[in-house]
Amino acid sequence: MGIVDDLERARAAFERRDWATAYERLAAGTDLQAADLLSLATAAYLVGDNDACIRALQRGYRLQVDDGNPLGAVRFAFWLGLVHNLRGEVAVGNGWSARAERLLADQPDDVVEHGYLRIHEFFRQLGQGDFAGALRLGTEITELARRFDDSDLLAQGLVCQGRLLMYSGRVPEGLALLDEAMVGVAAGEVSPIFAGNTYCAMIEACQEIMDFARASAWTTALTRWCDTQPDLVPYTGQCAVHRGQILRLHGAYGDALAEFNDACRRYAASGAQAAAGLALSECGDILRIRGDYLSAEASYDEAAGFGYEAQPGRALLQLARGRTPAALAAVRRLLAETGDQVHRSRLLGPAVEVLLAGGYVDDADAAAVELSGTATGFGCAGLRAAAEYSLALVALERGDPDHALPHARVATQVWNGLQAPYEVARAKVLVGRAFRLLGDEDSAASELTSAVRTFTELGAAPARQEVEKLLHRDIAGGLTGRELEVLRLVASGNSNTEIAHRLVLSDKTVARHLTNIFTKLDVPSRTAAAAYARDHDLL
Repeated sequence: MGIVDDLERARAAFERRDWATAYERLAAGTDLQAADLLSLATAAYLVGDNDACIRALQRGYRLQVDDGNPLGAVRFAFWLGLVHNLRGEVAVGNGWSARAERLLADQPDDVVEHGYLRIHEFFRQLGQGDFAGALRLGTEITELARRFDDSDLLAQGLVCQGRLLMYSGRVPEGLALLDEAMVGVAAGEVSPIFAGNTYCAMIEACQEIMDFARASAWTTALTRWCDTQPDLVPYTGQCAVHRGQILRLHGAYGDALAEFNDACRRYAASGAQAAAGLALSECGDILRIRGDYLSAEASYDEAAGFGYEAQPGRALLQLARGRTPAALAAVRRLLAETGDQVHRSRLLGPAVEVLLAGGYVDDADAAAVELSGTATGFGCAGLRAAAEYSLALVALERGDPDHALPHARVATQVWNGLQAPYEVARAKVLVGRAFRLLGDEDSAASELTSAVRTFTELGAAPARQEVEKLLHRDIAGGLTGRELEVLRLVASGNSNTEIAHRLVLSDKTVARHLTNIFTKLDVPSRTAAAAYARDHDLL
């Protein structure tokens, strides 16, 4: 009676998503049935013990074979293939998939297990670059799921079909299928592993096409889903990355960096280190915006060590550091090797900036026009804002403020609606530049001053400095040449006596220079003066 009670308590823990308790009690159980072994495997996977998950699945597979239940064995073989593939052991995963196919060969054609094995085939076709074949398989998975009323299979089929429709340029259709998949997840109809995979696929798709409103809504839902399962290990890293992406959009750079660093820690703990590449790339982007170029480059390098190419962020970093030829080579290569509209959409905006910096105005114009067409077809606000910004940038480069101004204003409005302060400020800079070319200096100064204020609040030093130059500000704060020398030595950590010795001055004269520096720069201390010098590139 005690054993039965323990098993019932284990099953109850599983149902309430208390994965650690379910795992502990099921692992201690004896004479587990196939359904209990599948629950044990699921709980083990969700608490991050993949080895225990695989052992439970192997026991379940052998039990089903011994009981003469080939379809049950196929289910366990499917999961073994999936778990091995998820942890990067593709050869082993393919072996289990092949075994499942062999078991299914003698079974009727019209059984739902065929749909599950098509999932493995879908990812093989995708890996081989056969998008048409993968789309066909995704459609078949969805049809089988509907026929058998299988919620897990339906969620996976809709994700497969939806993502491939997006990559083939049919973005609204693809998003509609992803939304349908998420309805089943939100309604609790989908088992936890399929639910987690669906959440992450949906948010990743939204980020790819800059559909920030959808990404934000589903990231909030994913966070709630993870929070209801305190022992959960998978998906929490992805959740942190997606939260960080939304925080970055809203200009909360410090909080975003904390989320990305948390994601890296979670990925390391779960063994999914390759996934840390995206988080490190996102860190690099924020550090680049803040002007910490050395740290940004280190983050991009670390991302590359995990097999993630941190582009177009690295190209923009090269541009910021004056390495325009390298940036040009990178964006030309990326555009040449990226064919589908979804992935090109994230490259085109940065490509416009790099191409203009290199003097290739016609190429930049073509990229901006392509981005505008993509944004219209996709119907995503973020892409529209990026396209309008790019069109304005090209028009200004051609000295055409009449065409630049409406595009820049639309970019400002759309980014403002998305609550993206950095992008709003960048668009305001273009509005200000257009006003200046049209002879409206007061309006230009107002827009540029507003942008400076935002960049200062965000800590986006490079962008702020560029706008200050447009405003014709004396970034040296009116300092004399001698005062500038003193400031540089202060920023290098020299005392008054050391400065006096270096410049052949008296200590009293150095003190007077410091008083003038503090007054002109409106700073209260040596530390603040040194920070001003660093922020304004006076060193």
